[in-house]
Amino acid sequence: MNEVNFLHFIVENIVSNKTAIKIDKVEDELGTLLTLSVDKEDMWSIIWKAWNNINSIRSLLRLYWVKTNKRINLKVLD
Repeated sequence: MNEVNFLHFIVENIVSNKTAIKIDKVEDELGTLLTLSVDKEDMWSIIWKAWNNINSIRSLLRLYWVKTNKRINLKVLD
């Protein structure tokens, strides 16, 4: 499972509109940047209460990073 599929699996279990999930991947010498875009109505589900959900998602991506030895950053578009 690659990092895009991993993130998609996490996000699809949080949001209501699964068809609006869009993840772009850009790789460079610093690592991988994943850009996440979801439906406006689902944005609250991703961010939720003082950034708790998004920080948890980033923590899971860090665990994936440790497993694959690949630096991964996440940006959420609003």
